[in-house]
Amino acid sequence: MRVALEEARAALATGDVPIGAVVLSPSGDVLGRGRNVREAEADPTGHAEVVALRQAARARGEWRLDGCTLVVTLEPCTMCAGASVLARVERVVFGAFDDKAGAVGSLWDVVRDRRLNHRPEVVSGVYAEEQTALLTDFFRDHRAM
Repeated sequence: MRVALEEARAALATGDVPIGAVVLSPSGDVLGRGRNVREAEADPTGHAEVVALRQAARARGEWRLDGCTLVVTLEPCTMCAGASVLARVERVVFGAFDDKAGAVGSLWDVVRDRRLNHRPEVVSGVYAEEQTALLTDFFRDHRAM
């Protein structure tokens, strides 16, 4: 989670919402890392999770990320939760819950939907207070502009 938080802080430099993600191999090595780049790249799919999953797939040389763990600072949205299911990650670990757009337990629970063919394990609340403070500061400062 520390590496994901570093990525989240790096997103601040481009005015992006500070969310970071990493994909860990089954042995714990970082295969991919990402931060929000929607503003920096004018890309609506530029979410930290998507960036990290793409990088990990390139590193592995295949789209299936069996045995891997997606670690993200904020609960994934529907797009990112769906991407984690489609990538076949074994586990999704996240920090703060997202009551407005979360799709791993808050508004929806995409990753544990029994109708889907893959359901990653979920671990939540890891460094949640630190991520919540980072987001609160960002939006407070952003609205003051």
